[in-house]
Amino acid sequence: MNDSPSSPFAYRWTVLLGIVAGMRTTLPWAMLAWSAQDGREGALPGFLTLGLGRGLLTAAAIGEMIGDKLPFVPSRLSPAPLVGRVVSGALGGAAIGRQARLSPVAGAVSGAVGAAGGALAGYGGRTFLARWLKAPFWLSGVAEDALAVWLGRAAAGGRRQG
Repeated sequence: MNDSPSSPFAYRWTVLLGIVAGMRTTLPWAMLAWSAQDGREGALPGFLTLGLGRGLLTAAAIGEMIGDKLPFVPSRLSPAPLVGRVVSGALGGAAIGRQARLSPVAGAVSGAVGAAGGALAGYGGRTFLARWLKAPFWLSGVAEDALAVWLGRAAAGGRRQG
């Protein structure tokens, strides 16, 4: 596919990474760090892709996945968590937009829009799944985690293949 800035597909990875940020705020950063391993060019500064940086980003993502299942954690749709997700999506979109030689501003906007949509869709999907399966809400959160990781791998690693 054509990834030139004029292509309608050029920003698909920034939107997808934003969707992941809407589901799990820190996960896009861990995925970007892991996609840059083995000396491949990455969207993040080098120190974040080395052992300690990658480990800290991974620990943050895992910690968020665990914390997300706790009953006292506020809804992702509350103002503060939602703003955090949108900012994470915008920064991630700008980073991979810049790396792909696309407009970082357009990457940030598309990442932010993806994050807002991902937060709403993730919450709606998780709620629906819990009700449909008559399962605990945390269990549908595990399914959401798996989907977020899968989408994050596609966004962070698949963008190299066009």
